[in-house]
Parts: sequence; C-alpha cells; structure tokens
Amino acid sequence: MNVLAIGDTHVPDFAPTLPEWIVPHLEWAEQILHTGDATSPDVLAELGAYAPLQAVMGNCDGWDVAAWGAPSQLELELAGVRIAMVHDSGLRKGREARMHRRFPEADLVLFGHSHQALFERRQEVALLNPGSPTWKRRAPEPTVARLVVKRGAFDATLRAP
Repeated sequence: MNVLAIGDTHVPDFAPTLPEWIVPHLEWAEQILHTGDATSPDVLAELGAYAPLQAVMGNCDGWDVAAWGAPSQLELELAGVRIAMVHDSGLRKGREARMHRRFPEADLVLFGHSHQALFERRQEVALLNPGSPTWKRRAPEPTVARLVVKRGAFDATLRAP
C-alpha cells in the first residue's frame, strides 16, 4: 500500500494553498496520513479528494479541524503495520522510549510539529516525521514522506521538490 505522510501544511494561515510539487505524491497515494497543523478542514477535504485520509489534531488546529474528525492521537493498522500518530512527540532526547511507552503496540510512530523531516528505524519503534511541504522553518527544504507498507513490513522515503 502506498501511503503519503504529510503534516504541518498550515493552509491558509501560513501558505495560501498546497504547493503544486506535491500533486504527483498525492496521485501516487492509496492512503494519506496527516500529522496535524492542517489549520483548516478545507485542506483536509482537498487532500481527501486524492485518497482516504486520516489526520490528527495539531497545536494550531481549531474547533473546525476537530469537527472534521481529527482526534488528538490515532492508532491504526495498514497492511499488517501498526501505526500510531500524534502531532507533538516532544523533545528529541528520549523520544523513542517515550513514544514506545505511549504506543507500546506500534511498529511506527508518525509525528509532526517540528517541521523537521526524519525517518529512523530504532530498536523499539520506528519514527517518521514528514516535515512540512509549505513551511520548512529551519529544514533545508520542504518535504513529505512516501511510506510503502506491505505484509507487515514498511519503508519510508522523504521527498522534496
């Protein structure tokens, strides 16, 4: 299964629209996972027009994103891979242990908040932050993540324009 992980889109509070460079990634996706800070249910509707979408609340999301149906955290299984999602995973130091305690059954934890793209396979749990396609902050470039899950295994690649 082809899964697009995206987060911190900040449309329209930072960017007026989603960037064109992500369209091929959206078209590739069979499932989309948004790690929070969509800041508008309109951007979630736009993403959901490409593939089934699940999203969690971010610290900049309001009542309208909650009303759309975004919970504060989410656990799901895709093609035998147990995935947990949360917007803010906290400080880098101790993150793996903290996420493993919070989501003991997860194979992979997706998170956002920092806008810093990251994919690490750790001892207890793999960690994936897709970064942001609109607001890179201190990152070298805007990013999304392609996640391929199949028969209980997965791999991710970070993609930029």
